[in-house]
Amino acid sequence: MDLLKNGELFAKKKHSGMMIKDSTTPYSKHLEDVVNRLKSLGVIDEGILCAGWLHDVIDNTDTDFDDLFEQFGSRISVLVSSLSKDSSLPRKQQEAVYVKQLKESSFDSKLILLCDISANLSDLKNHESSKSKKLRIVRQKRHYLTIIKNDLVCDNNYPKIIHLIHTINDILKRFGQRPVLSQI
Repeated sequence: MDLLKNGELFAKKKHSGMMIKDSTTPYSKHLEDVVNRLKSLGVIDEGILCAGWLHDVIDNTDTDFDDLFEQFGSRISVLVSSLSKDSSLPRKQQEAVYVKQLKESSFDSKLILLCDISANLSDLKNHESSKSKKLRIVRQKRHYLTIIKNDLVCDNNYPKIIHLIHTINDILKRFGQRPVLSQI
């Protein structure tokens, strides 16, 4: 079985029974949305696409780095790990470590995160959360985007990144937030 299909099946199995915040949509729909966004940017690298399927598997399931390493090898397990929070740390420290981790992560990791942020913000309209909870989510995602944006817009291999950021900016504006990269 090819790498990408293996990643998709592994992610779907691990997230089986999980729903996104609207409580009716299977979590695998979010993962598919992330992978589709990567493809729409022109990503054809199977390792990146596979990591797109797997990007939440450490955070949301009983899967750890070693499980991914055994199943998918070093590159994919490192990509997924760089997008995962260290749940063994206290919440505040967890967030600080995650932010540092994002700053130091690879371009490929940042590309997956951009697509994850886009998918999360696009799905927000379907969440049953309160307006204040949605606003917290938007602010958090905007914060992560500001951390990675400069590394993303400097890459000429994926010119559609700017369009995706503009789409995210439209959502940010609806929540009263300043756009990211408003000068472009």
